[in-house]
Formats: sequence, C-alpha cells, structure tokens
Amino acid sequence: MSGTRDWVLPDADATTRLGAAIAPLLAPGETVLLYGPLGMGKSTLARGLVRAMTTPDEDVPSPTFTLVQFYDSSPPVAHFDLYRLTRPEEAAEIGLDEALDEGCAVIEWPERLGDDPAVWLGPDRLTVTLAEQGAGRLATVSGAGTWEAKLKDLHV
Repeated sequence: MSGTRDWVLPDADATTRLGAAIAPLLAPGETVLLYGPLGMGKSTLARGLVRAMTTPDEDVPSPTFTLVQFYDSSPPVAHFDLYRLTRPEEAAEIGLDEALDEGCAVIEWPERLGDDPAVWLGPDRLTVTLAEQGAGRLATVSGAGTWEAKLKDLHV
C-alpha cells in the first residue's frame, strides 16, 4: 500500500462524515475495509457511507447477525460484518464475490478473510483503521490499487 492519511474524529458525527466523504469516490469492484476493536465506530462509518450512496434516512442496521446487507445505489453497495465467520471461505457463501462483481463493498472485520484479504478481494481497496484517541477516534486511511491515487481526493 502506498500513502497513508490520518484524521482525528472527535465524535460519531465526524466518523459519519468520513464515511460520507468516501462514498462518492467508490467504484464497482472496490472495497472499503474497516479495522478496529469493538465499539470503535466501524458501523457508524459504514452507515455514513451507505446513507451518502442511498438516502440520508436509509435504515442501515449493523449486519452483525445477518452478516450482509445489500443496498440499491449507484453503484450497488453491500455492507458486510464478518465478525461471526469461522473461516475465510464463508465470505463466498454470503455473496462477497457477487457483491464485487456488481458493485462495491464495505467490510467490517476483514481480518476474518485471513492474513491476505487480497486473496478474496480485488486490488482496489481502501483500508480504514479506527483507534481510540482521547474521547474520540483516530482514523488511519491507506489505499491500494486505484485508491492509491484517490486517497488525495478524500476530504473530510
């Protein structure tokens, strides 16, 4: 991966805005990988992204138990939560391949795909790692493939 940018996110609204800023840059076949411990704001960021691609009042539940939610947008977006997967191959069973064939995906807990998520995903990925920073969060964002160049266009 080339190029990394950091943003301090003082509250949930700032995390939502980061997701919304990513949305217009997403193209079919691309993924946004969300890393961070429980409670860091991965679902909040994903919700901001999905609502920016659909409608501001779109119901965007965390797919913790359903594993995936699909949304009609242009391009279509799928929100995956892989926390409950026990082996990487289960990602194919819940439609990850198809989601990337037709649209883009935001993926919580991508580490469940194994040591090298590129095996399961295309080359064009944005990685967001959320960590505690005081009362807020620090978002460390890096790009691979097309996202190496797009990262400079990301403004929060």
